[in-house]
Amino acid sequence: MKAPTREITRIVPDATALKALTHPVRLRMLGMLRIDGPANATRLAERLGLNSGATSYHLRQLAQHGFIEEVPDQPSRRDRWWQARHESTSFFEPGGTEEQFDSSVAFAQAALTEQVNLMQRAQDEFVQLPSEWQATTQISDFTMALTAEQANALKNKLLELLWQAMREAPDPRGELPPGAAPYTVMLHAFPYPGRLVAGQGGDK
Repeated sequence: MKAPTREITRIVPDATALKALTHPVRLRMLGMLRIDGPANATRLAERLGLNSGATSYHLRQLAQHGFIEEVPDQPSRRDRWWQARHESTSFFEPGGTEEQFDSSVAFAQAALTEQVNLMQRAQDEFVQLPSEWQATTQISDFTMALTAEQANALKNKLLELLWQAMREAPDPRGELPPGAAPYTVMLHAFPYPGRLVAGQGGDK
């Protein structure tokens, strides 16, 4: 029997919104709201080692650009809770302007930095994991000779596999089935550095 699927909500921000998201604190806060569910400025400040005034400012910036929204049923008028509006952010959309391209490049750098930090935190916790979860960890790289067309086909095949797995999995912000936990797969695919850009080492 085929597993039921759900819709994965995505946002395609404009250049200005994407530029606002390059701030490392905002990027991490958005990730927390997407994975852990709603939170207020105080709770996020404790986790990030900041003061609540700073987190409140960054929350307002995220809301202004459409990444988060206030929780409909607020527990208190004085203490606002926030939730993510989408599960994923798309960028590098084809046919964009030069400003959109520049913002995408800046966002990719910020996202890469956060992803490397997340992988390092996961590695730091590895020895504390139950053995069955240690077995789910994978650190590998694969280099092969492909044309741009073949590389795109491989990338899209991997992405579709991951999107399908995500659609079939429960929302990590909700109540999870027994034994389930948020599981992260990071996909980095790129031409090997130094082979396509003139002036770098490795040219034949």
